[in-house]
Amino acid sequence: MLDDTGNNVHLAAPAQRIVTLAPHATELVFAAGAGERIVGTVSYSDYPAAASAIPRIGSNSQIDIERLVALKPDLLVVWLHGNAAAQLEKLRSLGIPLFYSEPQHLRDIPDAVLRLGRLTGTEQQAQTTASGLRAQLAALDTRYRARPPVRLFYQVWPQPLYTLNGKHIVSDAIALCGGVNIFAGLTAIAPTVSVEAVLLENPEAIVTGDLNRKNQDGIALWRAYPALLAVQRRNLISLDGDLLSRPGPRMIEGAAALCNSLETVRAHRTALAAPAVETPTPFSKTDHAASGAH
Repeated sequence: MLDDTGNNVHLAAPAQRIVTLAPHATELVFAAGAGERIVGTVSYSDYPAAASAIPRIGSNSQIDIERLVALKPDLLVVWLHGNAAAQLEKLRSLGIPLFYSEPQHLRDIPDAVLRLGRLTGTEQQAQTTASGLRAQLAALDTRYRARPPVRLFYQVWPQPLYTLNGKHIVSDAIALCGGVNIFAGLTAIAPTVSVEAVLLENPEAIVTGDLNRKNQDGIALWRAYPALLAVQRRNLISLDGDLLSRPGPRMIEGAAALCNSLETVRAHRTALAAPAVETPTPFSKTDHAASGAH
């Protein structure tokens, strides 16, 4: 069975003792029908509710290797670019089969569920889940992909100001909804940008995953810039970050919430009787050159 790096993962028998090293990996295994076989996981693996009872062996960046080995797993499901590279090297040396999970597109999520179902011998449930996810994606694609584009800034974190480029799976969700990531062309997957760079791009909407973050309102910083189109049109959008940032089955639900929010953005065009995008930017090219984007 090929993982997301193209490596062949071979098991002599269906996996019975699984360790997941990322929250989205936990969700994928549960979706495949093998959640009760997870014997260890990492912090923030909190969905579904049963995942909260699974023993923790650290975080995705700091794994307790001794505790992991003591669990005697026959399959590790790891996050290729989220787990620390040095620890991944140690895990490879243990000789335990590794399945690398790194969905690049929304359509990869049901495929990942199917592959894990085959590794765990739960193909029937995995197939049912995958078929449902594909149907949801097809419905979203039919409804939204031809909608008028919405230029948006996706904010991962306010200080420092992080976003995502066009290669990240979140940008795939944005495109599905008819959105345009204003920083899609940057090289880094999760680049930092300046406030001035965002103001120069003057997005029609700003989206963040702050909805469930306690005592945080990272999107509030933009209210200090009333000339910004997203502020003028009341398009500062907070969504559930767990649904959008974890490339697991619930991300399709997150995409649906994003699509619905962008429909509200389009409705504001008519309600406010203002041009959609072609408005003067609040900062000049000179200002942008002086501030820069990373």
